[in-house]
Amino acid sequence: MSEKVTSEVISRRRALSLMGLAALSFAVPPALLTVSDAKAQPASPPVAPPAGSPAAGAQTGTQTGTERRQERRTRRVKRRVQRRAARKKGRSERRQLRRTGEEKT
Repeated sequence: MSEKVTSEVISRRRALSLMGLAALSFAVPPALLTVSDAKAQPASPPVAPPAGSPAAGAQTGTQTGTERRQERRTRRVKRRVQRRAARKKGRSERRQLRRTGEEKT
């Protein structure tokens, strides 16, 4: 009779997590928990576009997605640099015209 009876207090967070685990165990069907014996399929070779299509001339070789993305970025950067250079030239010409009244040659 000398034993002390102690009850452990369960926090709300722990109680909710236990209830969630119990609900999850009832909700998940056993078929989803089984492991499949399926094997990975080998990758199929890319299909080339028809000879007359516009994409046929653009594709010189097989490229990965990363290479295509890098080419697009490079083209965008070049176009942006050209636009900025044209704007800068136009600004300097307009500034020269305002200051002196005559255009730069």
